[in-house]
Amino acid sequence: MKFSKKLITWYLQNKRTMPWRETTNPYYIWLSEIILQQTRVAQGLPYYQSFVKTYPTVFDLASAKEEQVLKLWQGLGYYSRARNLHTTAKYVANELNGVFPDTYKGLLQLKGVGDYTASAIASICYNEPVPVVDGNVYRVLSRYFNINTAINTTQGIKEFKKLAVQLIDTEEPAVYNQAIMEFGALQCKPKSPYCIVCPLNDSCEGLMKGTVPSLPVKLKKVNIKKRYFNYLIFVINDSQTIIRKRTGKGIWQNLYEFKVLESDREIGIDEVKKDVFFQKNIEQSVYTIIHYQEADVLHKLSHQHLYTKFFIIKTTEKPVLSANEELINIKDITQYPVPIVLGNFIDRFF
Repeated sequence: MKFSKKLITWYLQNKRTMPWRETTNPYYIWLSEIILQQTRVAQGLPYYQSFVKTYPTVFDLASAKEEQVLKLWQGLGYYSRARNLHTTAKYVANELNGVFPDTYKGLLQLKGVGDYTASAIASICYNEPVPVVDGNVYRVLSRYFNINTAINTTQGIKEFKKLAVQLIDTEEPAVYNQAIMEFGALQCKPKSPYCIVCPLNDSCEGLMKGTVPSLPVKLKKVNIKKRYFNYLIFVINDSQTIIRKRTGKGIWQNLYEFKVLESDREIGIDEVKKDVFFQKNIEQSVYTIIHYQEADVLHKLSHQHLYTKFFIIKTTEKPVLSANEELINIKDITQYPVPIVLGNFIDRFF
């Protein structure tokens, strides 16, 4: 039995029950694929269910406000996905009359849809024989064929895509694509794969040559940037606080945050008091300032590590607000979309 048929047979016997596997509606498939980018199924599933319940059609999602979409996305990370999701929903609803493109090439024109997502939607919804290549697929193919080319290089991307095209089951592309991804997630796992009971173990070159633990090869990323975010949490008359909307490109675009002092190293209360803003707005008023906690909270992103610290400033006077800042009632803070590191703080403090 050839490679593709073995995977399909395994999949039909072992696949997990997922709501997006019960439909070929491109809106739901698109929604699930965007949510599951860079996200484990266990984490993404409740978000998918929330989005489907809140926005059952692409028209519902298109008519939502961006803040509402970001709030529902809160905690899932990589917020550009949510912004692209909303942009694409508006495009499909308003420019395409709610009808998603029905080809791989057409789907690639949608914002936030790349090779993998377009392949998944085109094969699952329209049975187009285009292969998906994600982390699970890289792992299965690199091990089975004992390929040492780094998967995060231009050469590796081209090599694995070419191989995937050759292997796809053209009779059942939808089932095959889901099969190889599920196989990588459950059987050919990153650590401790089930090689003994693997249906491909009689022909897996990586298993024969003992290279399974070292595959796939991935070049290590360097130069992780360290950033120190020192948040000033104003508590004014025990009832109000100050937030601002992050603008411009970068992490957490259009999410809300407290006033922040960014530094190149860890700082304490004394250094906060030396800041120009603090001296101008706070120093002459009656205030109390404390560390919410002594140690920095480390928040790891793919390209940078954020060290966050929270300084609680209790006062009876309102500081001068900048153009993008708002004075809000503390009880309303949970209505705003914020980064998860601030969401966790809000849950604990307020």
